[in-house]
Amino acid sequence: MSTTEFSNTSRQPRVATLSTDDLRAALASGWVDFKRAPAFGLFFALVYVAGGLALWFGLGAMGQPVWFVPIAAGFPLFAPFAAIGLYEVSRRLERDAPLSWPPVLSALRGRGDGQLALMAVGVLIVFGFWIIMARGVFAIFMARSGIGFDSLGLLASPAGVMMLLVGSAIGAAVALALFAVTVISLPMLLDREVDFVTAMIVSVETVRENLRVMLTWAAVIAVLLFAAMIPAFLGLFVVLPVLGHATWHLYRRAVA
Repeated sequence: MSTTEFSNTSRQPRVATLSTDDLRAALASGWVDFKRAPAFGLFFALVYVAGGLALWFGLGAMGQPVWFVPIAAGFPLFAPFAAIGLYEVSRRLERDAPLSWPPVLSALRGRGDGQLALMAVGVLIVFGFWIIMARGVFAIFMARSGIGFDSLGLLASPAGVMMLLVGSAIGAAVALALFAVTVISLPMLLDREVDFVTAMIVSVETVRENLRVMLTWAAVIAVLLFAAMIPAFLGLFVVLPVLGHATWHLYRRAVA
């Protein structure tokens, strides 16, 4: 197994070579953790689902349902942060540490050094840029369609279909970039005393060293999250906890 070492950490992270067997094992471990501590998974999923439903009804109430498309596309970008508490649950289960709500909820603050908050700010900024880009794409294609901005008919028009294709391509690029910098860095910030820049470097290096496997993992996450969002977000009550726990186990396999 080849490894890549990094410095400037109390324990030098080493990136391991992964295979699709590691993905299957991580998913299996994620399912086991969810069954062992379902209350935590259901709670964090409830928060995420409530946020999605609030966006849905809020946009509908404002007469802007068409905006649900780009926001729904960007909504999964926050799934890793919704799963931080789940990383802590898996970490404690792995170490046979007692499970209770106070330490799990306090994990949302990270180690208390602000590194996790800085990561969250970065993702919010990227999400803001995505909304700006989506607005630009919408404006270009709406001008050609002649359909009102508040009409869902735009999405069914030829211009709307092309708009969705272009927007999806841009959104996929943004999501892939964020996946590369967060997939390993978030559980690492919870587990090790490293700064967020070092954690992001390790995360990107993990993706680079295991590109095929990590792209497969990104596709699994995207397909499961979007499929779970279709029935009024209800599928997220199972998918989000399992993916959250599985991401922790994949991190443990990817970084020594």
